[in-house]
Amino acid sequence: MIVNKTSDIEKSQIIKEGVKDVWIQWLIGEKSGAPNFYLRLFEVEAGGHTPFHSHSWEHEVYILQGSGVIHTSEGSISVETGHVVLVEPGEKHQFENQGNQKLKFLCIIPKKGL
Repeated sequence: MIVNKTSDIEKSQIIKEGVKDVWIQWLIGEKSGAPNFYLRLFEVEAGGHTPFHSHSWEHEVYILQGSGVIHTSEGSISVETGHVVLVEPGEKHQFENQGNQKLKFLCIIPKKGL
């Protein structure tokens, strides 16, 4: 068993095309030796966003703080604290913070997807 405090886990800014003001912490990941799933914490600054992208794996998201919009090929969906989201494999998506405070969310992905 591994137990850590989020404050002890490195947070890094995501620098890549299509990303603006997004930070990530790999709460449980490769370094943890997790056999099946990875858990990440994202922080999106006000006005920030993830890239509009898709991939072959699903992910489950829980909105911890703030509000924003998830853009999809089908349209946009508002989310806020307490919402849960299932992003299906192959589904184009982008998280955008349209609020005044940080948008923070947990995201679970399968290890085999990476």
